[in-house]
Amino acid sequence: MSQSTAVFCLGVSAFPVAKKIATFLDAELHGKTGRISQADVFFSDAMEHLSKLFQDGIPIVGVCASAVLIRGVAKSISDKKTEPALVAVAEDGSAVVPLLGGHHGANDMARKISELLGVDPAITTSGDIRFGISLDEPPEGFVLANPEDVKEFSVSMLAGESLMISSDENHSCLDYVRGNKTIGSDHKQVFYNWLKVSNLPFSAFENLQISLTSKAVSGNKEHLVYHPKTIAVGVGCERGTDPEELISLVRNTLKKNKIAPESVAAVVSIDLKSDEPAIHALAEKFTDKPVESIPARFFDAAALEEQTPKLQNPSKTVFKEVGCHGVAEGAALAAAGKSGKLVIPKIKSKHATCAVAQSDELIDPQKTGKSQGTLFIVGTGPGSPKWRLPEAEEMLKNSSDWVGYGLYLDLIADLNKNRFGKEKHRLHRFELGQEEKRVRHALNLAAQGKIVALISSGDPGIYAMATLVFEMLERTDTEPDKHSEWSRIRVVSTPGISAMQAAGALAGAPLGHDFCSISLSDLLTPWDTIKSRIIAAAKSDFVIAFYNPVSSKRINQLSEAHEILLKHRSPDTPVILAHNLGRSGERVNVVTLACMEPAEVNMLTVVIVGSSQSKKIQLPNGVVRVYTPRGYHKKQETEKTLPVC
Repeated sequence: MSQSTAVFCLGVSAFPVAKKIATFLDAELHGKTGRISQADVFFSDAMEHLSKLFQDGIPIVGVCASAVLIRGVAKSISDKKTEPALVAVAEDGSAVVPLLGGHHGANDMARKISELLGVDPAITTSGDIRFGISLDEPPEGFVLANPEDVKEFSVSMLAGESLMISSDENHSCLDYVRGNKTIGSDHKQVFYNWLKVSNLPFSAFENLQISLTSKAVSGNKEHLVYHPKTIAVGVGCERGTDPEELISLVRNTLKKNKIAPESVAAVVSIDLKSDEPAIHALAEKFTDKPVESIPARFFDAAALEEQTPKLQNPSKTVFKEVGCHGVAEGAALAAAGKSGKLVIPKIKSKHATCAVAQSDELIDPQKTGKSQGTLFIVGTGPGSPKWRLPEAEEMLKNSSDWVGYGLYLDLIADLNKNRFGKEKHRLHRFELGQEEKRVRHALNLAAQGKIVALISSGDPGIYAMATLVFEMLERTDTEPDKHSEWSRIRVVSTPGISAMQAAGALAGAPLGHDFCSISLSDLLTPWDTIKSRIIAAAKSDFVIAFYNPVSSKRINQLSEAHEILLKHRSPDTPVILAHNLGRSGERVNVVTLACMEPAEVNMLTVVIVGSSQSKKIQLPNGVVRVYTPRGYHKKQETEKTLPVC
């Protein structure tokens, strides 16, 4: 399930407003099946769908009666500190009411939607009404260190107390908050502009205080502490460094120098280390708080070498090894940008180094270096959306680029269109037979730091793209110029429902006992080898699933396989011919081995030939099914003869 905001719509009368809001928020439009014709996500059970969205922590804007939303999420309400935003909007757009998660985005979202619709939001949070601001919802790039103290802090202001504001520098912040002075592009000005539009009661010297600092400062009910994302932590390490060593080095360095971990925008290093487990472990477990991670980003040697004049510990040895005079310091400075300065020079442990740089401006990780490239090897099943696994859909949604045979891309087009019919992902189409070109293209895209989905039908590990990916990753001799880049890519494969599984399910249970699969394509495997395998499988009495049975240029192999099987199997052995599984024109026929006509088979057909034990039965309703028994009846007979103790 995507983590973007869900705009929930039940009927056509609410659709115009829902579509307008979804477009404005760049959110997913969720529509009820049978009532809404256009939506990003369809649902049939409204209450169940709302409950699932809320449990997954997804913000919800319901263009419907507030009672519907309340009933839908009621059983899922648990902790107000973690609940997502829930906003109700009248079908005609005349009212906008934040119901839950007011301080987790609901109030701010309600204001934006109200401005879009030209109405006043019905915000009931007392602090927001009085001061026009949610103190626990700072601008992007800032983190409130002690959100648990906001309630009592707000109560004190409502009781008449004023507050002062301070930052790392010893200057009066009131002139900046009141708009009398500006600091240009400095991150502090962004923060001051946020406060400037509020009705907060500022004074020069008061008991209540708001601080903006990158230092590790403890807040309390009279002191709210905000940390700007202006710190970059550069790291380097030997190959195979224990993650705990690097994690301890960085945490202890920040703690010793009183730098708030919340101010760190990214962990950065040289791209040669983009696949280093220790660096990714550091990013995943940056603090000891649960589910607290930051991005890991990487620069090439040339970008780090540009920082040499600002390094405090340049090394000729490092330059000789990786092409720049410093990794930890250079990466930290590169991430901090033009205004960046080194605040902690390189510190070493036995196998790792780290350095810290600070910028005057907010650091945007998405514009800092590049991420480790990811290649998802995705199996989409035979073709029908109902046979796509959730993990495969999640990978497809999270990818920026899709690479695949044109037909396979067409079969998942429903995941690539927004409500206006525009494509969400960049498509890279290839012809049938261009498998190596597909894989090479996908690897090259991932090497650029992109998230790429290499798409196969069925299961990617069964006669599909997964094996070719790993084969090409191993080819250091044939791809020397690309291998070092490819080797640093994160490769993740997900299973898919194979064609033989789908065919078996539709036909009954032919794969219920020992079976094998054989591809009849001799493009990559000599026909003599394939033929020997068919003979061995026939003699061993396996159920056999034949893939790639025929093609326009290959029409004799299935006939030869048929002749071999007739020498070892009864003519009345059941044979399943499954055509266009999960697609238009799907057809599953059950014939006998004697009556099987190879001419009725094409490239989009899976052929399953039963063993000597496979049976064809006709159910009372006339439907024919095939199954291969495992011998449970023999087990039952044996159990009947066992003595009773």
